[in-house]
Amino acid sequence: MGLTLKRRGKIYYLRGTVAGQRVYESTGLDDRAAADLVRTRREQEIVDRVTLGTSASLTFAEAALTYLETGGEARFLRPLLEHFGPRTRLTDIDNDQVARAARALYPNAAPATVNRQVITPISAVYQLAADEGKVSPRRFRRRKPSAARTRWLTPAEAERLIEVCDQRLRPMVMTLLGTGCRTSELFRMTAEDLHLGTSEAWVGQAKNGEARMVRYPARTRRALITADLPELGALFRTPKGKPYAVRQGRGGQIEAAFGQARAAAGLGDEVTPHVLRHTWATWHWSQNRDLLELMRSGGWKKSDVAMAYTKLAPADLGEQLLANGWDFRPHPVGQERPDAKVPAAGMRVVK
Repeated sequence: MGLTLKRRGKIYYLRGTVAGQRVYESTGLDDRAAADLVRTRREQEIVDRVTLGTSASLTFAEAALTYLETGGEARFLRPLLEHFGPRTRLTDIDNDQVARAARALYPNAAPATVNRQVITPISAVYQLAADEGKVSPRRFRRRKPSAARTRWLTPAEAERLIEVCDQRLRPMVMTLLGTGCRTSELFRMTAEDLHLGTSEAWVGQAKNGEARMVRYPARTRRALITADLPELGALFRTPKGKPYAVRQGRGGQIEAAFGQARAAAGLGDEVTPHVLRHTWATWHWSQNRDLLELMRSGGWKKSDVAMAYTKLAPADLGEQLLANGWDFRPHPVGQERPDAKVPAAGMRVVK
């Protein structure tokens, strides 16, 4: 016997017996030709399962579903499921397949990102299947963090970069340096989120899901006051005046403009918009040495992650920053620049 298609309403169902296994399940399809393909694949799957055993036919998608049903973390599984598709067998995923998935999904990611978003979820799915006796245990090689020092900008390098930025890019760079926000948070920032009267920026759509208010130094405040920014809606926009599309990555939406400025400033290709977040953390720490405030302002939940963003710097970095107008120390509202005409405290204005 085999499987047949039975229509209930608009949807086709599979019914019948294959290799002693009775089947009655929905295809989820209303197109007969497509449903017939599902029927053929389902028959073959059952035959494989019976003749070859579960370990030979269990798919990554099936194992991932079991993992999720037992309370597993779903955050990074979706892109992996889309990459491997519904037919990739779990036992076919080896270190080579993991490496290919990492290159396809996160081509420019750091080793820690690959470990967290590719290797850890695959290992968790595989380990559960192994614990249930469905496959033999397997270990996947984790990436080793680079021994190279993560890049950050000295005050002199930052000045060179700021100097060559055009009028559209400069306020973005100044905001990244002054607030430490991620590029995705920068692109989501609206005019209503910017409080010039109190030198604060509201980061409401943070990566970790927790909103925060970040104080920025007078140097950033002056740049924002003099910039030609919108008074409503998205604060930073494309050359065509449209809001930036928020995508995964490290500032690729402004890659062309940032790359031109970086080259003009004599900086290497390793300097990306994300490097400005490392720079902010290093600068902030050099003047405050306040871990809790660094975590709160940077949007980090773990102290080790926050400290990983602070780099080895000379003991006089704080003084160098002050000489260039960068003061991240806490001050009473309005005290940073007493000669400036500031809006009323709490007003969300840009100009």
